[in-house]
Order: sequence, then C-alpha cells, then structure tokens
Amino acid sequence: MGLFVVALAPVVIIAFYLYYRDKYEKEPFWWLVVALITGGIITLPVIFFERLLEIPMYYLSGYLQAAWNAFVVAGFTEELFKFAVLMIIFWNNRHFNEKFDGIVYASFVSLGFAAVENLLYVVDGGYRIGLTRAITAVPAHALFGIIMGYRVGLARFYPKERRKQLTMALLFPILFHGIYDFILMSGHPYLIFVFVPFLVFLWIYGFKKLKNLSDRSIYRWISPDGAGQDKF
Repeated sequence: MGLFVVALAPVVIIAFYLYYRDKYEKEPFWWLVVALITGGIITLPVIFFERLLEIPMYYLSGYLQAAWNAFVVAGFTEELFKFAVLMIIFWNNRHFNEKFDGIVYASFVSLGFAAVENLLYVVDGGYRIGLTRAITAVPAHALFGIIMGYRVGLARFYPKERRKQLTMALLFPILFHGIYDFILMSGHPYLIFVFVPFLVFLWIYGFKKLKNLSDRSIYRWISPDGAGQDKF
C-alpha cells in the first residue's frame, strides 16, 4: 500500500494544484477523470510501440543509441500518444471554451500517463525510485503537458495560427522530453551536472506558460474585449 501512495501522491498533488489554478469556469470533474484515465490507458500501446522502436537500438551504440532511445523511443512515442488523446477526445469538447483549458486537459492526460508509469517503476524499484521520480519524472510529465496544452489552447482560439501552434504543441514536448531522457540515458558525467539546471528551466518555462494563460482567463472575465495579448 505504501508503494502505491509514493507512486500516486505526486500525481494527486500536481492535479489538485492545476485544478486550483483553473480559477474561472473550472472543467467538469468527470472530464478531468476521463483525461486521467485515458492518459493511463495509452501506456499499453505506448509500451508496444516503444518495444518496436527499440529494435534499431541493437545496431546503435554510445550516444547515438541514447539519443534514439531518448528522443524517438520515449519522447516521440509518449508525447505523440498524449497529443492524439488530447486532439481526439478534448479538441472539440464543448467544455474546452478557453485557452487555459488546453493546459488543464493536456496536463491531466500527462498525469494519467505518469501515474501508471510511476506505478510500474515503483513496484519494480521500491521507495527510493518512487521518491526520486516524485520530484523529477512526474513533475516533468506535468510540465510537458503544460507546454503541449499551452500551444493547443492557442491553436484552438487562433485559427490563423492553428497549424503553427499545433506543430509546436507536439514538437516542443518531444524535444524537452528527449533532452530530459538523453541527459539521464547518456551516462555522461558532465551532462548529469546539467540535469538539475534543466529541471529548473522546465519549471520556469512551464510556469511562465501557465501564468500567461491563467492571466488571460482573468482578462476574459474582467474585460469585455478580452484585454491583453498572448505571448506566442
């Protein structure tokens, strides 16, 4: 039971924080549950496709193998499936009626994925792995969701920018996810020293996007003309 608490506690804490930040016209609780569940369900096809994409790794070595594993096997596959869920289930959802909702739904999908992934790691690796992932991997997944959701939110309400924003909504999380994993998978002693600074950068970058759209939600409610400009 303790392992389950260690694995799921960071997911619950971050989910409640994001729910709190959605200060105006909060998303229906049921749809947030759907986002968490679908995020968890996609771990099954993700594992299948990751196994297929791992095959070329047998012909690679060193940093090239680590890069393929980080950017293609993990980053590309996981973020693509999260993006697919977001677009298929939530893009045309009538409750997706403000830009900040993109962050909410994308983050909850990411947290659902992180919950199942974390359970698998913690059951296998124990408390130490769980505590480490609680302050690294789980928040990182949430931040990838914020980055994705920020762009999807802009794409939803700026049709002229749609193609550009949706492209960035997929590419940016893949890039950041890949860098995160490559630092760890490369085994390079100097790269390990940049891991914490990179995490700090992710936090700053992600929370800047979170604040930007959160402020825009405030403008929507206090200003009839939606005062304020989004910073793309």
